[in-house]
Amino acid sequence: MPPADFILPFLGYLVGSVSSAVLVSRILGLPDPRSSGSNNPGATNVLRLGGKKAAAITLLGDLLKGLLPVLLARALDAPPSIIAATGFGAFLGHLYPVFFGFRGGKGVATAAGVLVGISWSSSLVLVGIWLAIALLFRYSSLAALTATAVSPLVLYVMGKDTWYVVLAIVMALLMFWRHRANIGRLLRGEESRIRLGSRDN
Repeated sequence: MPPADFILPFLGYLVGSVSSAVLVSRILGLPDPRSSGSNNPGATNVLRLGGKKAAAITLLGDLLKGLLPVLLARALDAPPSIIAATGFGAFLGHLYPVFFGFRGGKGVATAAGVLVGISWSSSLVLVGIWLAIALLFRYSSLAALTATAVSPLVLYVMGKDTWYVVLAIVMALLMFWRHRANIGRLLRGEESRIRLGSRDN
């Protein structure tokens, strides 16, 4: 394999380790999302702490750090195994960021960015599933977990490479683990619902 094939997954991890939530919160003078709200450095917690604009910027950053490494790997004609490894590196960086004490988020947006880079058509299906569950039940975590759970099946049905299906399975397992507290609250009926009227600033 070309040397770039070995570098790409590591580069993906470094890009994924850039915490959009922490940086956005620092720039906008918001509380540290790792120690405020739900203590999760992700867009949902930033929404609680700083409003829609801050959350949108965080979401975009988390999406891009999953998407861009995968697009780079594809542009360099890396094989599917390396593209998958690069995407996993970005995802793992978000969960355990080397630049922020390995205290990362739950990985939903970054995983979505990885999947968009791998297959935008499959991602559209998953976004549709997320929206349907979110609008029906008003639980962001339930919508994310549902889309995550079916992502390997969607990639398989749409004929994507086996490496991508395996990647989706691994990311799903890790995301379910990271969401174990949310799953407990969902089962107890204590999970916070999506509030469309969150403040905008």
